[in-house]
Amino acid sequence: MKIAIAQINATVGDLQANTDLAIRNIRRASDEGADLVVFPELTITGYPPKDLLLKGRFIERNKEMLNLILPECDEIACIIGFVDYASVERPVDTYDFSSPYHFSKRVLYNSAAFIRTKKIRGVQHKSKLPNYDVFDERRYFEPAKEWNLFEIASTRFGISICEDIWVDDGPTSKQAEMGADLIISISASPFYTGKLKVRTELLAKRARENQVSILYVNMVGGQDDLVFDGGSCFFNKNGEQIHVCKRFAEDFTVIDGTPKEAVTIKDEPVSEIHDALVLGIRDYVRKNSFTKVVLGLSGGIDSSVVAALAAEAVGPENVTALMMPSRISSKSSVIDAEQFAQNLGIETRLIPISNIYDSYMKTLKKEFTGTSPSVAEENIQARIRGNILMAISNKFGHLLLTTGNKSEMAVGYVTLYGDLAGGLAPLSDVTKMSVYALASYINERAGTGLIPEAIIKKEPSAELRPDQQDSDDLPPYRVLDRILQAYVEENMSSDEIVKLGLDKETVEDVIRRADQSEFKRKQAPIGIKITPKAFGFGRRMPITNNYKP
Repeated sequence: MKIAIAQINATVGDLQANTDLAIRNIRRASDEGADLVVFPELTITGYPPKDLLLKGRFIERNKEMLNLILPECDEIACIIGFVDYASVERPVDTYDFSSPYHFSKRVLYNSAAFIRTKKIRGVQHKSKLPNYDVFDERRYFEPAKEWNLFEIASTRFGISICEDIWVDDGPTSKQAEMGADLIISISASPFYTGKLKVRTELLAKRARENQVSILYVNMVGGQDDLVFDGGSCFFNKNGEQIHVCKRFAEDFTVIDGTPKEAVTIKDEPVSEIHDALVLGIRDYVRKNSFTKVVLGLSGGIDSSVVAALAAEAVGPENVTALMMPSRISSKSSVIDAEQFAQNLGIETRLIPISNIYDSYMKTLKKEFTGTSPSVAEENIQARIRGNILMAISNKFGHLLLTTGNKSEMAVGYVTLYGDLAGGLAPLSDVTKMSVYALASYINERAGTGLIPEAIIKKEPSAELRPDQQDSDDLPPYRVLDRILQAYVEENMSSDEIVKLGLDKETVEDVIRRADQSEFKRKQAPIGIKITPKAFGFGRRMPITNNYKP
């Protein structure tokens, strides 16, 4: 049997465009002689559709789009993800506390349709509904009540949907026991560093323990804070990976089951992070109908890395960088920023803020009389810059990218309504040490010092007061990042973190700052998830919180 893998980039809510994309791939698969073409999880709606699933017309339209695909599947069969539904008998005024639909008389299923000879020959519902981290499927869907087998060209196969294959003794085992030769797993599995290794080992294990071949078809593309990395693949029953698709890019390929040598794809953390961020920026810009981006360029490493990522994502001609020095800004910062912008080929504008700052201080002179200078005066500079950036964004319709990193976001080393102002925060899940690694990788990839060495070696500073350095207010970033990894990503207590060999006072101070900064993160722009635990939908902490870990 010849199977086409259609690793596509769907857009949540764009039912017609997603369907058109599927139809183009079905026709291509048919032209290339495939017997079956397979698409990712929830191709028609995009993933995750979230509360769009509570809109009745959205669900009906998704089913109508599925019907448009049927005529395309005459000589070729198709497996495609969609939302199935069934009516339930329930008095309209009865509140059902056991259901996410409350007053609804309809239940939903995360589903895969098997289409052949212009008809839906079967539907497989998802059995295991993830409800952790960024997943919230039990809010919307009901689990499958049964598992089915299908057949093409004497090959019996079962269909699993994403989480189904991750569960020990789950649907995959049941379908193998029923006599499946092949398991086709359609998925929308989001990226984080290390996920490739986990996923590859899992699929190999499932193939070996059930003695079945596994075809895994994953979604690709950016969707809000998530990036789907593709990497669709095929494993033989010995657990050997004999085909793998591109990562972080759409791909189309036809496999025919011919025995091949095993292929190995290695985790490359820095290049993965780079590719995920570029794709996340590109798709956030494109799918939200922007064409250009704007950011503040300080001459520091964070803004330089964001600018480089943005230039690759949308093209340097679509990136505008504002340099907004104050009297406190060093001359070298402006020179470094100008040199970098020239290297990158992006547009720059110089807008000094000293006079604006003086006007603020004159206005506030009476209110501040009798007080000592503090962080309040420092943060006015950041808020002036944020105001100017938002004005440019508002006037010209550019998406404003913020430049803060995860280390700063974690401990609140950011200014609310200042450098937090923006529409997308590309580095909000990237620690400071990873930012340095990204800068080196960007230069290595470019084959030149795209980001000047002076920027990379410069002591980090917000430049909001004379001779300021980040180390005046924060532990060394290597220490800070290790504490944050343990606390945020590994969910360790302060005592457990101290046992790693870290200073108790420093650990407690970092945790205190992290907990007290939740209110800032709740008002921060959306970021791009690249670690197992990002700030955002997957980490829901209270703002009012008196728990001491």
